[in-house]
Amino acid sequence: MDSTLRDGEQTNGVSFLPHEKLSIARLLLRDVHVDRLEVASARVSEGEKDAVTMICRYARQLETAEENAVPDATEKIEVLGFVDGGKSIEWIEQCGCKVINMLTKGSENHCVHQLSKTPDEHIADIRENVSLAQQHGLTVNIYLEDWSNGMKDNPEYVYHMLEELQGIGIKRFMLPDTLGVLTPSETARYFCDITSRYPQEHFDFHAHNDYDLAVGNTLSAVRNGAKGVHVTINGLGERCGNAPLASVQAVLHDKCGITTSIQEDMLNEVSRVVEGYSGIVIAPNQPIVGENVFTQVAGVHADGDNKHNLYYNALVPERFGRKREYALGKNSGKANIEKNLQELGLELTPEQTKKVTARITELGDRKALVTQEDLPFIVADVLKHSAPEDRVRLKGYMVSLSYGLKPHACVKIDIDGKRYEADSSGDGQYDAFVKALRHIYKVVLGRTFPMLENYAVTIPPGGRTDALVQTQITWRMKDGRMLRTRALDADQTEAAIKATIKMLNQIEPEYSSKEPLP
Repeated sequence: MDSTLRDGEQTNGVSFLPHEKLSIARLLLRDVHVDRLEVASARVSEGEKDAVTMICRYARQLETAEENAVPDATEKIEVLGFVDGGKSIEWIEQCGCKVINMLTKGSENHCVHQLSKTPDEHIADIRENVSLAQQHGLTVNIYLEDWSNGMKDNPEYVYHMLEELQGIGIKRFMLPDTLGVLTPSETARYFCDITSRYPQEHFDFHAHNDYDLAVGNTLSAVRNGAKGVHVTINGLGERCGNAPLASVQAVLHDKCGITTSIQEDMLNEVSRVVEGYSGIVIAPNQPIVGENVFTQVAGVHADGDNKHNLYYNALVPERFGRKREYALGKNSGKANIEKNLQELGLELTPEQTKKVTARITELGDRKALVTQEDLPFIVADVLKHSAPEDRVRLKGYMVSLSYGLKPHACVKIDIDGKRYEADSSGDGQYDAFVKALRHIYKVVLGRTFPMLENYAVTIPPGGRTDALVQTQITWRMKDGRMLRTRALDADQTEAAIKATIKMLNQIEPEYSSKEPLP
């Protein structure tokens, strides 16, 4: 069960708009193939109600679609509800949702001090609300909030709760490590205890990552009888977050031999979408989806890959819709350089490769950021050849910003000596500039124009002044390839424009090889 849209939204600073929730839900259901989606908490806001209604409507359409049909798609949509005399039940029913995940107290401490009720009073309230939900045609799952501390402090309370709630039609008992306090050995012991006492019941595990053990605890729960696990995209969630979907999928598949419905090659794409909507940047070393996780830095590793893939494991990048890269820097070594040269189609003699390696090592010592796109220019400089000529040249531009008016841009470029001009408005100065370029490429030249995938502005690595900014732009090509270009300037917009012209020069040979300019 993916809980990005409910528990993930409890990440500090994250609030998804209704259409963003729908977009994420569509990706998770249609492309990633998660089994269940927890999409909201009941009675939060009217906007949340709109989002749940839209998602449930989409699920009904998906269920009846001839292509990519999903059986019982509406049963995959779940909403967190409360023991509140039927108010949550009414809210969920009005949204068109069929499943309530009812929040109850899994520890005596929570029951007594938060609800100010005895365990039996709380159980009576739960039974009443479960019966009411069933009368409204809802499937009922039960969260035992703070279950982990309940097992630590007073397991008899947990057993009493489970025994009193047997046989009343609860589909799943969901056991959360609400405060992220468990270790894998404790998770194993508690789950083994619970599943051996109540073998006929379906138990889910919901991990939190306060001690960085969410994935390990999830693995341990599955090995000891958990039939469902809760995850979020990129590990979003309150405090330190939840167990990340991509990591849990890889661990269950590779370490337990478990087959799931998850489409692994879509995990990177949905992670990037959630990154954009949430504003929470994925750490470069985040397993599976981080930018650096399939990048070899040490030259000895690239050398080992050349010699029978000595540094490969089961986490091959192609499995997740990605590719292996070889970093360029002071630790690169000759093997990394050769890998990048091969990919660019450049052939150098051993002596030339040695010189290029020395230059890249020198740049790395100065903390300069070197990319594969920089390599042809470094080669040309080191070997004293003329640098590759820019076939796309920016001859002039003007961008305006006015209060109460949309930013406007006029652009003049030369492509292989031919002049093209266009103007456009946009949501920002750079957006207006790109729209003018897109007009030249799509309308005037009849070409495709790459989609802007990501835009990041930083102080250059090792920078000790704010006089310069570095803009890195990621573009998605029509064939799905990703292209990154970077540029420096004192002005953020100017840096972005430079990075864009770099991109156009890199893709121009692909265009000119197919068709002449009009």
